[in-house]
Amino acid sequence: MEKKMSQRTIVLTGASRGIGHATVKRFSSEGWRVLTCSRKPFDERCPWPGGEENHIQVDLSDPNSTIAAIPIIKEKVNGRLDALVNNAGISPKGPNNERLNSSDTDLKTWGHVFHVNFFSSVVLVNGLKTELEEAKGSIVNVTSIAGSRVHPFAGAPYATSKAALAALTREMAHDLGPLGIRVNAIAPGEVETSILSPGTDKIIDNLPLQRLGQPSEVASAIFFLCSGQSSYISGTEIQVNGAQHV
Repeated sequence: MEKKMSQRTIVLTGASRGIGHATVKRFSSEGWRVLTCSRKPFDERCPWPGGEENHIQVDLSDPNSTIAAIPIIKEKVNGRLDALVNNAGISPKGPNNERLNSSDTDLKTWGHVFHVNFFSSVVLVNGLKTELEEAKGSIVNVTSIAGSRVHPFAGAPYATSKAALAALTREMAHDLGPLGIRVNAIAPGEVETSILSPGTDKIIDNLPLQRLGQPSEVASAIFFLCSGQSSYISGTEIQVNGAQHV
């Protein structure tokens, strides 16, 4: 008689909207247990099972809060973690909603962005390494097209944090490969979410596919990288942007 496979578990940051929300729905539909991490309490309107029980409230901009969340997550995953998706990210604007540049942005803002977009991933991966090794799990870091080129809306702190996350992906793939842990990244382009910047419609005209991406399309790429179909893929960054990068 064939042995039934135990339910797989994913830890996902930034699950409350957009790409994160779509990722929760995709993995839940595939039978995965999804543990969500965000700075806000669980919203009862979120349409997936086990939500509040599987939610960890953590402020990823605060290193102490992120470190304190590790034992809570460890207790919930019970020794085995199949996937960790570092999706949380912030892209602050100036007082007039302008793009932040590299020369005028204060150090506090730089630090805030990097703690959420970069350092929290370091803390979570290092803290959950044993559980990921046990499952021969997969890590997916959500970077951005802004990490490889100057973007008209995403500011310098956001762009450089995402470029750093792409480099971290390669380093982690090298360091964690011997443990059987795969590490990859996806770099979304213009995706249709509630936080699109004004003027995005002008970018669409120059996209080869001439449309915005959908959060579900990014979620499908994340799921692929966490599945057995990508079992020999590690250290890569997949562009999910309708050929915007070419």
